[in-house]
Amino acid sequence: MTGYHDSHDGVPAGHAEQPATEHGMSRRQLLRHAGWFGGAVVLTVASGEVISHIADSRETSSGTSSGTAVGAAAAANGALRFVQVSDSHIGFQGPANMDVAGSFTEAINQVNSLGFRPDFVMHSGDLTHLSTVGQFDQVKQMMTGMQTDRVFTVPGEHDSIGDAGRAYRKTFGMGTLGDGWYSFDTHGVHFIALVNTVSLEKLGHLGNDQIDFVRKDIAALSSDTPIVVFSHIPLFAMYPQWGWSTDDALKVIALLRRFSSVTCLNGHVHQLFTKTEGNITFHSATTTAYPLPKPGRAPAPTPQVVPARQLKDALGIRTVGFRQGDRELAIKDQRLA
Repeated sequence: MTGYHDSHDGVPAGHAEQPATEHGMSRRQLLRHAGWFGGAVVLTVASGEVISHIADSRETSSGTSSGTAVGAAAAANGALRFVQVSDSHIGFQGPANMDVAGSFTEAINQVNSLGFRPDFVMHSGDLTHLSTVGQFDQVKQMMTGMQTDRVFTVPGEHDSIGDAGRAYRKTFGMGTLGDGWYSFDTHGVHFIALVNTVSLEKLGHLGNDQIDFVRKDIAALSSDTPIVVFSHIPLFAMYPQWGWSTDDALKVIALLRRFSSVTCLNGHVHQLFTKTEGNITFHSATTTAYPLPKPGRAPAPTPQVVPARQLKDALGIRTVGFRQGDRELAIKDQRLA
């Protein structure tokens, strides 16, 4: 659901859903991309940039959980704090995780135990595994349990199987444009949510309509406006051999070069990865469902079976914080374990 409040009535202003296109992902294409997935992360924005570090949910040496400490500091400064979760794959059945709904429930509980109430939660795609109405209803209902003011989403390729994303948009697309893209502003940060999973073969794809949307959307923004971009598939070439890239992303990246701080947050790859190119930093999130192999370390990006006691170490959430006047977002990745 895009920008819904607890009462499910929040919509990005000025947006109206457009008719679905007819180039949805087929089950054949889904099998080709079957390994992709991601996780949950908490981000804090400070001075206009995203500061990134990796941590688990264990306590720091001071005896205070690092999540609580970050939350308290952000609250004291009136900072923006939000959470990214990804790749819940509700409906998946397989030995890599026999209870993805249970894992997602644990992720939700972790969000609710951070020690602060996030300003919003973003689910960066693959909410479901097979795009069924029942799976969309289930994940929507589960996310109402998140203690936050708003929940935003972008679709993954598993959310648009065979119908060009129509079922996804019916459930989560109110107030969006085109295939489900939109933007919003809060705490001095401009957020852009992109869809690169509907018109794809080997790589993710944005398309000219969406690129034009970005061009017009940011035209009036000052170059010192912090920008955060959400997508499911990475907007950088993480591993194109497995489809972990977006074929026309450079057109959007070129539009964003004039801004002093740009942070791109994606799912899809089910593992943590960070890359910086000039003023733009890319952060891939982990998953709440099942791990995927490291790039090139397996014949294909298929779900990995690990010992049950190790599964939670591969899953997690991300928190993000930002304080106006800072130049970076503060990003912390937490394991479910």
